[in-house]
Amino acid sequence: MVESHEGESPPANAGIQPLAEGPRRYALGMLLVIYVFNFLDRQVVNILAEPIKLDLGLADWQLGMLTGLAFALFYTVLGLPIARMAERADRVKIISVAVGVWSACTLACGLAGNFIQLLLARIGVGVGEAGCTPPAHSLISDYTPAEKRASAIAFYSMGIPLGSLAGMALGGMIADSFGWRAAFFVAGAPGVLLALLAWFTLPEPRRSAAAIAPADQPQLADAMKELFRKPAFFFMAIAAAISAMVAYGHIAFYGSFYLRNHGEGLQGLADVVNGSLGTQFGAIGFVGLVLGLLIGVFGAIGTYLGGQFADRWVAQDARAFAAIPAFALVLGVVPFLVAMLAGSTVVSLVALAFVTLLNSVWYGPVFACAQSLVKPRTRATASALILFIINLIGLGAGPVAAGLISDAFAVEHGVAEGLRLSLITIGLIGLLALPAFYMASRTLRDEVET
Repeated sequence: MVESHEGESPPANAGIQPLAEGPRRYALGMLLVIYVFNFLDRQVVNILAEPIKLDLGLADWQLGMLTGLAFALFYTVLGLPIARMAERADRVKIISVAVGVWSACTLACGLAGNFIQLLLARIGVGVGEAGCTPPAHSLISDYTPAEKRASAIAFYSMGIPLGSLAGMALGGMIADSFGWRAAFFVAGAPGVLLALLAWFTLPEPRRSAAAIAPADQPQLADAMKELFRKPAFFFMAIAAAISAMVAYGHIAFYGSFYLRNHGEGLQGLADVVNGSLGTQFGAIGFVGLVLGLLIGVFGAIGTYLGGQFADRWVAQDARAFAAIPAFALVLGVVPFLVAMLAGSTVVSLVALAFVTLLNSVWYGPVFACAQSLVKPRTRATASALILFIINLIGLGAGPVAAGLISDAFAVEHGVAEGLRLSLITIGLIGLLALPAFYMASRTLRDEVET
């Protein structure tokens, strides 16, 4: 149901029409490529952590700072003010500058000679990446008709698994052959050119529509008031944050889980692959490649399907925004337990593929819901706020919680079984997203704007 707003000024983006199909495909494709590099540059440090540790003589807590806190803190804090800028300014220019900043800082990571230099470079990556998704979501909502918004945002969100795949697989292989510094150079260099291409070729509908007059520019207090009037927005954000906490907590330790619990099975599979293809994979390289492919391919499929399902069913009932990810969450419980408890490495990895697919379904429905619950002039702020909640809880708490729980269980059960129990515990905690999705569904039909 669309609310009535009699007596209010026209929506801030009333003069903007969706792009024609050809330009829209190009723009969405460009934004997807940008988001792939966003996650590639974000994730590559994870696969390089061990050689960095050995080369620079770092402690594990310093690696934790580089891979999580240093990035997440600046990424989450700066997301909101950059989004407020995106409500007024040229979103294409904001994204282009952001791509240039995080790519240059990724290059700087490869030049770092000590912990402080590397820490500052990683902070720069977080600062740059804070300027990507809020204006991108706002642009996508302008580019695309409302009935296709979920699939368009899901298409953009495929950058998460595809970028993770590239970061883990390519980063590891380049580091094996040329060293960890070369991996940063390869990850960062294309982004500098991509920033220029985005600046000159991405369309900004506001330029031709002159859609935001000064009187229509919302103040932060007005934007927050609008969001606080929508309980569904915050319940969806909480549900997504819990889902992200599980995802980040699991991904951070999947490699360690398989090395500790399936070391012999991994080496056996690697030997088969090496014998067939003439490669020289060890257990570590093999699990990095396999996990990268699982997360990239099946994560992309799940993200795509979530957007398609949302576009089809939200038109009939807006509660589908919450029902689709909730249903996928329930379906994922059994294959997740199989992945964690199976004695066979092959069975575990096959089950993990289904888990990855189902756990990626929520991206399109959740982010499209956030865009549909607010007026056009507040979309970038809505995106930044939901990302703030997701990353603060998910990226900030997920890996730390998984590690602490693993350490606690390891005292009695050993490091291998302790990590298994930790991942199962985190996965079961993820079921708390179900009541949040339910609470959101209660008011969604009355609160959706467009």
